[in-house]
Amino acid sequence: MDKEHEINNVLIFDVWGSYAHFRRFYTTTSPLTFSVPPRTALCGLIGAIIGLEKENNEYLKYFTLNKASIGLRLLNPVKKMMIAENLIHTKNAKGPGMNLITERTQIGFEFLKDQKYRIYFHHTDENIYHELKENLEKHKSFYTPCLGLSENIANFKFMGEFKVQSKSDEKYAKINSVLPIEKVKDVNFKRDGEYFSMRVPIEMNVDRVVTKYSDILFERNCKPLEVNLTGSYWMVMQDGCSKENFVFIE
Repeated sequence: MDKEHEINNVLIFDVWGSYAHFRRFYTTTSPLTFSVPPRTALCGLIGAIIGLEKENNEYLKYFTLNKASIGLRLLNPVKKMMIAENLIHTKNAKGPGMNLITERTQIGFEFLKDQKYRIYFHHTDENIYHELKENLEKHKSFYTPCLGLSENIANFKFMGEFKVQSKSDEKYAKINSVLPIEKVKDVNFKRDGEYFSMRVPIEMNVDRVVTKYSDILFERNCKPLEVNLTGSYWMVMQDGCSKENFVFIE
């Protein structure tokens, strides 16, 4: 199906937290974080707000690319820091009490600091779409929302439900969201900015096997990307005027 003819509106909400960690799958002794949350992490966050079943990763079946459309915008610059954490060896514990655990290993974790994101969401299942909308309006979540790790508790704010229009430009368009590189023909690097790309998981099945990866392009200081795209992008409409432009992560 062609989503451009199906999507008329999206839910937009902001999420933020003091710390975030989205572990890179290829790191070993020192856990490093992706610079932006992968789409798979956003699926977990949205699933937590709605309350989709966590057991056996059942919630993931609702976030396949043909069902859930998710976009991401950076609202705070990407900042990273290292924090040393003490990991305990529970397998060698000499009793049930935490005070009896004597073996520990200190490992440096890379964290994102003071991050804030804007999420654009649409779903083919109207029940899921409206359940998320209702919980966002009431500032209610079923599980505690977090940014990657359970201790990185996040807050969120519903910005509203907005009409969107699909648009294609032969010339450069200013896009506020992160972009899958496969959708980019050309980037105007004459604009000041710090441009990065990173390969991230996009879709995962219930066995937690990644079924798709993509390279994501972003500007670390939240500036819009001026790009020539292979396809269309979405304009968020407010009072008949374009408010911001984004592309879904696919």
